[in-house]
Amino acid sequence: MTEPGPGQHGASHLAARELVTPERLRAFFAPRSIALVGASDNSGWARFIVASCATAGFAGPLTAVHPRATGAFGLPVVPSLRDLPEPAELAFILTPVQAVEGVLDDMGAAGIPNAVVLASGYREVGEAGRTLEDALLDRAVVNGVTMLGPNCLGFVNANRRSAPYALALPPPLIAGPVGVALQSGALASVVLAFAKAHAIGLSLLTSMGNEAMMKTADVLDYLVEDEATRVICLFLEEIGDPVAFAAVAEKADRAGKPIVALKVGSSPAGQQAALAHTGSVAGDDAVVDAVLRQLNVIRVSSLEELLTTGAALGYSRWPRGRRMGVLTLSGGACDIIADAASARGVAIPDFSAGTEAAIAALLPPFASPHNPLDVTGFGVLANLSGKKGPLTAVDHALDIAVQDPNLDFVLFSGVTLPEARPPDEDTARTLETRVDWLAMRMGSAPIPIIPVGSTCVNLSDYGRELLRKHGITFLGGLDLAMTALGHAMRWLENRGQVRAPVPRVTAPGRAADAAAAGPWSGGPWSEVGGRRLLAEAGVPVVPGGLAGSADEAVEIACRVGLPVALKICSAQITHKSDIGGVVLGLGSEAEVRAGYEKVRAAGSRFQAVPEASVDGVLVTPMRTGGTELLAGVTVDPAFGPVLAVG
Repeated sequence: MTEPGPGQHGASHLAARELVTPERLRAFFAPRSIALVGASDNSGWARFIVASCATAGFAGPLTAVHPRATGAFGLPVVPSLRDLPEPAELAFILTPVQAVEGVLDDMGAAGIPNAVVLASGYREVGEAGRTLEDALLDRAVVNGVTMLGPNCLGFVNANRRSAPYALALPPPLIAGPVGVALQSGALASVVLAFAKAHAIGLSLLTSMGNEAMMKTADVLDYLVEDEATRVICLFLEEIGDPVAFAAVAEKADRAGKPIVALKVGSSPAGQQAALAHTGSVAGDDAVVDAVLRQLNVIRVSSLEELLTTGAALGYSRWPRGRRMGVLTLSGGACDIIADAASARGVAIPDFSAGTEAAIAALLPPFASPHNPLDVTGFGVLANLSGKKGPLTAVDHALDIAVQDPNLDFVLFSGVTLPEARPPDEDTARTLETRVDWLAMRMGSAPIPIIPVGSTCVNLSDYGRELLRKHGITFLGGLDLAMTALGHAMRWLENRGQVRAPVPRVTAPGRAADAAAAGPWSGGPWSEVGGRRLLAEAGVPVVPGGLAGSADEAVEIACRVGLPVALKICSAQITHKSDIGGVVLGLGSEAEVRAGYEKVRAAGSRFQAVPEASVDGVLVTPMRTGGTELLAGVTVDPAFGPVLAVG
């Protein structure tokens, strides 16, 4: 095997792009056969993968690959990938760092196209590890291998029943519309557990590791094209390729697939933790926040919020507006929902007169048929209208409310699921008939019905299976549900307005031109220098001039018009008023002369920056009215030029 030479790493990064297209990833995430390289009876990682594949119902062959082992959890064992009777579609590499590149060579020889690399000790440990990771990428590209990792625990594809995942996979695995990519490994188990507990079905969940080849943007691109995925949830420590991420975010917006992101690293401690975990540079959080808003990516602050928002957008029909009807069995729940709705800009309008009259006929005299509606404890009993059958007053009220022209959607908290199937057959049949009816009504109602649980408690096995059978999810908890709906409203309102930034390309010779930019290159500028640049760029500035004497200050003041402001002009003195270097509202020649001497003396006394040089005193007219504007430009290390306006 030819070793990559100097200068080849850049070429490897370009060649890797052809190995992570959505078409390649469709095969990567749906392997029909898996080889566990380095697996033996002593491998805890291999034990997890075998168990996860069993939980997922993986039907293809699993083979252990180890040069010395005679057994691995009952799997067939071969000494090398080159000894497989048929090439596996995926190799999960469990070997130590020093053996990984040799395994990639074996993959190339055996014709195995896809690999997950578990080993850590790459860029997350520093510069030496980064060199190892570059060599790893080179070797994968040379062998034509699509690689996830390193420092990666694998993935779970619920729809294709494939789970090469090296941690515990809590059964049952529920397939559904939510795709998840995590720049973390162990958190995947937490996400899987929460999804199971709340009957949130996943299309794909993958940990990303160090992203040597396959980037988060690549998985995002795959999920945008994946028919089983309706909403995409991300846990991000960094956005490594902002241009690629932005382009795929725009593609997702056009495709109508919301992206929900938990981006960590907003604090210095969080940034340091991200660096230690995967070698990620978290970046300036204010810039990240602005970029995500511009790309219509929903930013959340917790894993619960991430998955609940994903469930709201993945399972529910999307409302066309912010007018919400509320049906509950509790006045207290109405209060909580009303406060949460107000905080998130969701309206709770009055029911129409016809809706109120029809609902009033279902309720006892002490109940009020208004929105938000508390059907009271009576709502779980037979209703006063004489209607027969398993449906209760709150169900009949829902049937009426969805016809109301004043509403865009209904939040429904009217079904409580027990820990187990009721032992009484009539009670069990009544509950199951109600859930059957709710699923049917959710599909046929003129406006969306969004079921919600009162608190974020785990569903029982019975309740989860009942919801899964009908393709329903209850949003977990009133406050989480309202937060998720607020996110959904903003995403829907901003859809279609995403414009990905165009990468800046430096033309030949421009770098040299920039280096010869003369007075605009390097070091801090004085206010006069900044004003001159703005004026040359066509930006109007308040007139004024630089005075080197009291006489000059008077001449400029008379020319621009009294009253005037005087400011010391020095690139090194940034907070001029703190040292007495600013005087305002000077309305006569005498005041201007006295002001000049005062400001100049303040500059002379300034000792915080001994090397400060004073250009003179800037004289400008006073201005009233209008709008004050602050504009600043910085260059973010990840996102490039950033404009701040206030």
